[in-house]
Amino acid sequence: MHIHILGICGTFMGGIALLAQSAGHRVSGCDANVYPPMSTQLKEQGISLSEGYDADQIDLQPDLFIVGNAISRGNPLLEEILARNRPYTSGPQWLAEHILQGKWVLGVAGTHGKTTTTSLLAWIMEEAGLTPSFLVGGVPQDFGVSARLTDSPFFVIEADEYDTAFCDKRSKFIHYRPRTLILNNLEFDHADIFPDLAAIETQFHHLVRTLPSNGLIVANAAEVSLKRVFARGCWTPLTWFNGADGWQAGEAETDGSFTVSQAGRQIGRTTLSLPGAHNRANAIAAIAAAQHAGVPASLALQALARFQGVKRRLELRGTVRGVTIYDDFAHHPTAIAVTIAGLRGRVGGKRIIAVLEPRSNTMKLGSMKAQLSASLADAEAVFCYAHNLGWDAATVLAALGEKARTFDDLDALVTAVVANAAVDDQVLVMSNGGFGGVHEKLLAALAE
Repeated sequence: MHIHILGICGTFMGGIALLAQSAGHRVSGCDANVYPPMSTQLKEQGISLSEGYDADQIDLQPDLFIVGNAISRGNPLLEEILARNRPYTSGPQWLAEHILQGKWVLGVAGTHGKTTTTSLLAWIMEEAGLTPSFLVGGVPQDFGVSARLTDSPFFVIEADEYDTAFCDKRSKFIHYRPRTLILNNLEFDHADIFPDLAAIETQFHHLVRTLPSNGLIVANAAEVSLKRVFARGCWTPLTWFNGADGWQAGEAETDGSFTVSQAGRQIGRTTLSLPGAHNRANAIAAIAAAQHAGVPASLALQALARFQGVKRRLELRGTVRGVTIYDDFAHHPTAIAVTIAGLRGRVGGKRIIAVLEPRSNTMKLGSMKAQLSASLADAEAVFCYAHNLGWDAATVLAALGEKARTFDDLDALVTAVVANAAVDDQVLVMSNGGFGGVHEKLLAALAE
């Protein structure tokens, strides 16, 4: 079967492409913004990419179009598909019907930490010899690809609450029917599709309703919003982390090691390449979920120590003239704050220069702008790319004083960052998009 994917360079849809190819299908796709790491990954796998959504792609005559959730009515190719009554489906629906049937699905949901936790869980199971299939909204360094299909009965998936497609406004994760489910946290996000936190809690309630009674939910005890979700009904055993009665991670020592305990009983020690309390919480959630699939905690601790991280999650992009550049996917104020805190724990008193693109739909709408200044407070300097925002970033960041500057021109921002940077500075670039290749621009400008 020939499958053509609209929005193929999104992290989720790119993973769908890899799974479809592994299942024996011929895969092609298109996207408006083709950028790494997904574009690189797809090309390496021999998947043909088209730039844009020209209606004449209908002439490729695929057997099926898979339509990503970034595609809206008015899109030229989508309109042609509908007009000609060509077969189409959503990514989550195709995945549920063709890949996940009969699998033990381990899902990772929550506002933050999904990609890292999914990668951690897949790696633990890999190290245990279970060779799981997986679909991650990023590229785990240990695997080099965002998705993989194997003969294993286990499938580890990042379970996103964003909507499914133009024709299906349910959250993606409703389609997956996991047996094991991690719920990391639950905050307001995706203001373009959810009016408030209560609406997102309803989607999480619908997810909980799909779990079997012989499954397991691993949930963050520190999240009041999750407890409200469970109060509406829960038919599956619960185990907690970040609470006195559940799984806990101790404080990190100077060598990065920390203890792991359950119900007050120490299980052991491990190390993690990713800094920050939030990543230690991600790790213990992954340990608990893997245990439900039969992986002993002692083996999981060994696997964590060998975990190499995820692309675009505090990923080191290079050091030039003593200035270090990191790339991170953070775009929600909570994620921005914990990412800066994690880097602070790693670099101590060195200057952190935050370079931010508020690119997500939630940020563009200004729904979280009131929390933005506080999330950046621990950085010594802040450079914000305010292109195409519906609100005045300079006014919002005024609370940070002279250490915050905003730019509408990317090259001007690069020039300003390089002029400000000094030896030992840590430049933390944060965006959920390609950010115009700013990482390479900064490295090149520093070299000059």
